[in-house]
Amino acid sequence: MPGKRAMGSTLLTLLAVLALAYLAVALTVYFGQARLLYYPNTPGREVTTTPAEVGLDYEPVTLEAADGVALDGWFVPAQPERGVVAFFHGNAGNIGHRLDTLRLLNDLGLSTLIIDYRGYGRSGGRPSEAGTYRDAEAAWHHLVADREVPPERIVLFGRSLGAAVAAELAARHHPGALVLESPFTSVPDLAAGIYPYLPVHWLARFRYPTAEAAARVSCPVLVIHSADDEIIPVAHGRAVLAQVPEPKRFLELSGGHNTAFLENERVYLEGWEAFLAEHLLPTAAPDSEAGS
Repeated sequence: MPGKRAMGSTLLTLLAVLALAYLAVALTVYFGQARLLYYPNTPGREVTTTPAEVGLDYEPVTLEAADGVALDGWFVPAQPERGVVAFFHGNAGNIGHRLDTLRLLNDLGLSTLIIDYRGYGRSGGRPSEAGTYRDAEAAWHHLVADREVPPERIVLFGRSLGAAVAAELAARHHPGALVLESPFTSVPDLAAGIYPYLPVHWLARFRYPTAEAAARVSCPVLVIHSADDEIIPVAHGRAVLAQVPEPKRFLELSGGHNTAFLENERVYLEGWEAFLAEHLLPTAAPDSEAGS
């Protein structure tokens, strides 16, 4: 009997330790979500490059969000211009780490406005879900009100976290097109795959419901995703696509989450070109080809 009691006491102690460890992990995930989601200092917060390094003209821009936060960005013109992109990048780094994307968009004849979210690069403030939506709204206002770009000539483009931001903005306005690259359906859905042992849908303080926002979009949508994506499984991209009303396209790539668009540059550009040719207003010089 004493041996059984000792064994029972040891088992209870072990269960208590496991329960405390589980609670500690849950609390870490709950209170540390911002640090798990936003990486403005990876690989670095300093903006050390400019579009000039890849042969692109650019104009520095400073925007002000509705709550007064100053946002840093660039406007990169294309000649001839077939449309204008508002580009919302992923959750790490800053605009200086997106020169390859700016070059490819320019090759397609697309001028680009790219901004750093609050707390990223030279932008003020601290990142938050509501804040990134305000930042995107400031970018839209800059294009439509300040630069007088017709909404039907604007392409909203978001990659990874930026796809959630772009989808939410497109659901509130009427752009010419929406491009979602490597999107997740929502942060809780993505976290459930990373922490299957935690009730992440209850713990989640951030939502970014890309699929829900995409379902409310009224413009043509292109979803791009790599079948080999090691961070956001391609199933998320397909699930987002399933929620999108027609017209819509899906472009499947291969390669890593951060490199697929470069590893498949020709396929990537051809996919964009086919989508733009079908849905975007023609360039002012119809006989010229994108990238010429």
